[in-house]
Amino acid sequence: MEQSAEPPGSGPRRTAHGPAPRPADRGPTLIGSVQRALRLLEAVGGFRHGATAKQLARTAGLPLGTAYHLLRTLAHEGYLRRVDGRFHYGESVNGIGRADDRQADGLDLRGGMRRLRDELGAAVYFARYQDGEVQLVEIAQDEARPAVPPWADLRATAHAHAIGQCLLGQLPEEERRDHLARHPPVGLTPSTFTRDAAVLRRLAAQRPTMPVLERQEYALGTVCAAVPITIGPVVATMAISLPVEQADRLTTAAGQLRRSVGAMSRTFVL
Repeated sequence: MEQSAEPPGSGPRRTAHGPAPRPADRGPTLIGSVQRALRLLEAVGGFRHGATAKQLARTAGLPLGTAYHLLRTLAHEGYLRRVDGRFHYGESVNGIGRADDRQADGLDLRGGMRRLRDELGAAVYFARYQDGEVQLVEIAQDEARPAVPPWADLRATAHAHAIGQCLLGQLPEEERRDHLARHPPVGLTPSTFTRDAAVLRRLAAQRPTMPVLERQEYALGTVCAAVPITIGPVVATMAISLPVEQADRLTTAAGQLRRSVGAMSRTFVL
């Protein structure tokens, strides 16, 4: 019976006693130039009024030539700025700090939503209208208070759910019409409004600071409420959902939600 020959070098090397042992796994590959640049950035923080290249090289333990090339690159990228021969932190470093603040705001938002979920006994949602579309940003839910399954695209069905109705209600009429032209109303349940004129009348009748209530228009078995949030150019909403068996709680829970969102205003601009 013929056996096919293995090409040279294929498969593991073998010894008289079996496969040769494999080399031990190496540690992670580290980029030395990145490490050196980070050491320089850290060194700048030790000088209140900026530092010269020579001072920074000495502090970071680097040759002056190496330090100078890295400092010039960091300055070019905006992480440092050079003033009168001394290096200071630049705008890009400030951007990192702002990103950290935004991450902290995101954590605050999630924490606040979880508290609301527990207080209201309902799944909680935060969404905004951006670039002409509904964007669901965050959901706070658990096994006892599950979110509504997104069985139909939330962006295309804003006319049907409380989140979308609340967001569209905050837009100028021209933008509402544009949205409906791109996403024509369709019937999702027997309670869904499907005529443009009826949807537009309903959106125009919304009061700026009052909750929007929706009962089984997006999904059978679910009722929802959404509270408008307008901070500068941000168009956003906080919403809750309840099983239809708890529909009698919807108005009261929506009022509690409305009172709670004011204290969370800093976290909404994400």
